Amino acid sequence: MSNAPLGLSIQQACLHYHGADKATLEKLSMEIPPGEWTCLLGRSGSGKTSLLRYLAGLLDDKVDWHGEVKCSDGLPFQHRIAYMAQQDLLLPWLSVEDNVCLSYRFNKQGVSDEVRNKALSLLESVGLLDVRKALPQTLSGGMRQRVALARTLMQDKPFVLMDEPFSALDAVTRHKLQRLSYTLLKNKTVVLITHDPQEAVRLAGRLYILTNSPAQAESLALPTLFPPRELDPESAHVQQQIFHRLEQDND
Repeated sequence: MSNAPLGLSIQQACLHYHGADKATLEKLSMEIPPGEWTCLLGRSGSGKTSLLRYLAGLLDDKVDWHGEVKCSDGLPFQHRIAYMAQQDLLLPWLSVEDNVCLSYRFNKQGVSDEVRNKALSLLESVGLLDVRKALPQTLSGGMRQRVALARTLMQDKPFVLMDEPFSALDAVTRHKLQRLSYTLLKNKTVVLITHDPQEAVRLAGRLYILTNSPAQAESLALPTLFPPRELDPESAHVQQQIFHRLEQDND
């Protein structure tokens, strides 16, 4: 079985919530390249989270969907997606280690020694091995998000959807966690929602802005340096373009 990264192609997508007066997304098309980070920006309510939640299978009974979503290997993309939300969603009565193993608690195999060892290896990767027995409420916000990252990696899915996972963190912690996530998610295909143009420019291999209502996807050219990028004049120029486009869409 090949471990090559996979891409997604979304064509002419329309998403309409049941009972809503108009669609949230309409004629939305985008290419999500394999093994890269695709960043989505847009005003609040533009449909970014709705798109991710649909792809993650969380809206099937709440929306009507029309359009094509094709995986690059020709197989269904459902059940091959890990979802990391803005909130860490850690269970307060489980230890850090048990939270990382959470997805295995619900399958037939259960939490084997092999699973435990994998979890401990991931906790070491995110610098939290020493607090593996701690409860989530004893950790800082940055530490909790690292636990959530380890839990996401534990699922070992080819597609990782991230809905503003760094937004509640202070600037220094956010910067560190961006780099850590980029390193640990190498060869995964990541879709990141963000409201931070600097974060998008730093991490994106492909960047889309959701504009208009119903929303469509507009691609924006990125700096020539490979991500994760440091701030330079070219990156600053792209950030300014993003601000300008978002301001236009809010007028």
